[in-house]
Amino acid sequence: MSAAGAPRRPAAPGFELLAQDGAARCARLTLPHGSIDTPAFMPVGTYGTVKAMTPEELEALGAQIVLGNTFHLMLRPGAQIIALHRDGLHGFMGWMKPILTDSGGFQVFSLAALRHIDEQGVSFRSPVDGASVRMRPEDAMDVQRALGSDIAMAFDDCTAYPASHAVARESMQRSMRWALRSHDHYYRDAGPPGPAAPPGHLFAIVQGGMYEDLRLESLEALSQREFAGYAIGGLAVGESEEERLQVLDFLAPRLPAARPRYLMGVGYPQDIVAAVGRGVDMFDCVMPTRHARNGHLFTSEGVINIRNAVHQRDTGPIDPACGCSTCERYSRAYLRHLDRCNEILGVRLATLHNLHFYLQLMRRIRAAIAEGRFAQFAAGILAQPRRPGAPVA
Repeated sequence: MSAAGAPRRPAAPGFELLAQDGAARCARLTLPHGSIDTPAFMPVGTYGTVKAMTPEELEALGAQIVLGNTFHLMLRPGAQIIALHRDGLHGFMGWMKPILTDSGGFQVFSLAALRHIDEQGVSFRSPVDGASVRMRPEDAMDVQRALGSDIAMAFDDCTAYPASHAVARESMQRSMRWALRSHDHYYRDAGPPGPAAPPGHLFAIVQGGMYEDLRLESLEALSQREFAGYAIGGLAVGESEEERLQVLDFLAPRLPAARPRYLMGVGYPQDIVAAVGRGVDMFDCVMPTRHARNGHLFTSEGVINIRNAVHQRDTGPIDPACGCSTCERYSRAYLRHLDRCNEILGVRLATLHNLHFYLQLMRRIRAAIAEGRFAQFAAGILAQPRRPGAPVA
């Protein structure tokens, strides 16, 4: 701690702007376990694994960073078990590229009937064994430091939707107080690299619901500390597309330009493209893996439901325009057969395809920005069917 009692200024990750087309931008973010190119999509590995995929397969697909879940890993196997492994969560799961860990705030938020929030933190019943658990911002930071993630997230109070202005303000202000405590604890021994130094960098989360004045108040509060990046929280919680875009239109240009911007939990392809066009750099969502397990497969012409009878005799690939190994070797009829028989291979092949689709989308986005044709590219994506609930077949 400095003489004034505040933590020493932490070293910021390298964030090099490579190209910009309108508000859309390409950059390179350098982290302890390597660099990632943005805009980037992070496959979600809730329990230290991206469901159905090995780390080797993720690398082959071109994944540069994955997301781990602080809440679930804290409950099982526990941060102490993971910390026994060389390089923490990286060694535990066999993934030696960058990892972002969420704070656990959203998972606590989802336990509405089992939790109690006070100024110090949250008390809740474990969904694993019913045990009483206490989680404060300091605890969330200790867990993430033990996990050794490249990017840790400040602990926050995820605002419900819909929420009145008064409720959203109370939630946001609590999140901001927790963010400052998260920063001070995560960087409590910031300085030259060493055994006690934090393993990565801390991102703040801007809250405030659908209210512009609260978003500004949140940003002002976070300016009291230096964060390595800024996440946009409080979206993907049930709001309309119009409301979400209004928040992004207002907030994204006001976020620090020299830091990465991360939109949490928003992940339909069209939503990603729309957010990139507003200056967002990083994304995560369970959509590609969850929908693969439910038979919804993303294609260049929209989303298909492989369970539909129309695919029973279809010897063609999921997507003729796709270069993934699933599309190169297997037919729609075979994928449908595997799904109907509840074969594990069906889930693996579908997940591989969907993740390839998302990671290829990010490569195409980066190329369009670099070549100054993002608006034209985005128009084509945004014209496609938007939801797996209304597949093309």
